[in-house]
Amino acid sequence: MNGDCQEKTAEKIAAEMKETGQRAKAAARILAGATTEMKNSWLLAMADALEADEALILAENAKDITSGRLNGLDDAMLDRLLLTPARIKGIANAVRDIVKLDDPVGHIHSSVIRPNGLRIDKVSTPIGVIGIIYESRPNVTVDAAALCLKSGNAVILRGGSEAIHSNLALGSCIVKAGTALGMPKGAIQIVRNTDRAAVSAMLKLSNYIDLIIPRGGEGLIRSVTEQSLIPVIKHYKGICHIFVDAGYDTAEALKIIENAKCQRPGVCNALETLLIHREIAPSFVPKLMEHLKSKGVEMRGDEEFCALAKGGAVPAVEEDWGTEYLALILSARIVSDVKEAIAHINQYSSGHSESILTNNTANAEKFLNEIDSAAVYLNASTRFTDGGEFGMGAEMGISTDKIHVRGPMGLAELTSYKYKIYGNGQIR
Repeated sequence: MNGDCQEKTAEKIAAEMKETGQRAKAAARILAGATTEMKNSWLLAMADALEADEALILAENAKDITSGRLNGLDDAMLDRLLLTPARIKGIANAVRDIVKLDDPVGHIHSSVIRPNGLRIDKVSTPIGVIGIIYESRPNVTVDAAALCLKSGNAVILRGGSEAIHSNLALGSCIVKAGTALGMPKGAIQIVRNTDRAAVSAMLKLSNYIDLIIPRGGEGLIRSVTEQSLIPVIKHYKGICHIFVDAGYDTAEALKIIENAKCQRPGVCNALETLLIHREIAPSFVPKLMEHLKSKGVEMRGDEEFCALAKGGAVPAVEEDWGTEYLALILSARIVSDVKEAIAHINQYSSGHSESILTNNTANAEKFLNEIDSAAVYLNASTRFTDGGEFGMGAEMGISTDKIHVRGPMGLAELTSYKYKIYGNGQIR
């Protein structure tokens, strides 16, 4: 009997998710023809509504905070969940910032006139319907909705159960504001069902959803990828490297390493593994140890590094080279040259961000050309891999895939393209 009930529940959820997909698909067709002025008017109304509905949003958020405490969420997770008047204002202003960005839809990538007189324009278009599956942060509800709307896409948002009251309150607020000004119904939808079966059903809607973007931990992203019948843009983890070449200024290197590791160790573009040229290691490692010890960094190194660290480092194991610590822990290895550094990085990197610190032009070009990661730096911290820092104004996330997008995802990355062909009677 219990099995029958579960099966019926799953069928009901699947039917509900199908209806959600159908509404989104219908809305996407209308959004494809929406003007920049229309989309911006909806977004501005949403920003104003968020501030006007502050009291209701905070009351619903308080329910999630109370539930989170009862369920044993740690302080870091509770802080991610928490909304305050200042944070709501920040979310509203982020929407207004998106209004200021150029509309990516309709951009002509190229235009060619063929010998037969046909003009072929390659033009950016919305992707269609985007599904966002995310954890913890209620601000993602608004950020993702605004980015999708500005790029002409309908969006289905499925947040975590820990933020359900906050997400529904935020979603209701922006949907009401947008539809009052003519935004199509179904353009922005929040999945109300917190059952995991809703995610499974959503990932089967390949007839209605064109792209899935998961935002959260590695476990969530792997689960989504394994279940989905829809293309998924992935970012499992950020195992980022810096290689310090021979001859590079020590003080400058220490400044960059400190920034990459210590400024915000819990983010995906933070440094996790440091590679040091053998030629400079005897003088560089003691200075590195002294500098990072004052910052509270735990060092894990290969045998050669540990010998130079004189007891200040823990021996690294194989697992360390593939670990995203997200903490003040740094693994280090001594290498003979740039070639060995590249080999190590391409073996262990997650394809996120890597940097070389060097004055050698040939080594710099070799590193930049041969490293297989989304962002490759010369003489700079890896912490710049971010949509805002790249001048995109806002980002949906960071992709470590190679197709359809790689690196920070801004508005332009939320579009596809099609060819418009203009003729005057040509036949083949």
